[in-house]
Amino acid sequence: MEHAFLETKILADGAGVIEGLAWPFGTPDRTGDVIEPGAFSGVRLPLPMLFGHDPNDPVGAWTEAAETRDGLRLKGRLLVDEVARAREVFALVKAGAVRGLSVGFMIRKSAPRAAGGRTITALDLFECSLVTTPAHPGARVVAAKSAVTAIAIAGALHRAAAAISKG
Repeated sequence: MEHAFLETKILADGAGVIEGLAWPFGTPDRTGDVIEPGAFSGVRLPLPMLFGHDPNDPVGAWTEAAETRDGLRLKGRLLVDEVARAREVFALVKAGAVRGLSVGFMIRKSAPRAAGGRTITALDLFECSLVTTPAHPGARVVAAKSAVTAIAIAGALHRAAAAISKG
């Protein structure tokens, strides 16, 4: 008898944990700006998590930041137990109505690009917002599942593995 082992990982939970690619490296945003690796090196945590770049609408905090090969990755938590608006935003994210991320920053060093926009090599990041339409089309939420959804996925995987083993 052959066995299939499936590993599952809950990337976000009912407590509002969320992960995202805040800025992809290697491609310009809608205005032609490119941010180079290393530009986010001075990120200070926790970083405010806003909705729609509205400083009067904080919904959580980003507590982890890492520059990876593909871009700036953030992980944080919507304050779903403490802030009613955060519960609303989390529901919108889980439903897929809000899937974009957009960074708010001040440029410290940049150069114009021949194709338009700028190449940014140093900046001060002061917030990252959940948005419906991000400036960079690749900036997005990558994980925002509730524990209930993760358990349902694990159940579906278990049923699929059982069907395969019968097959």
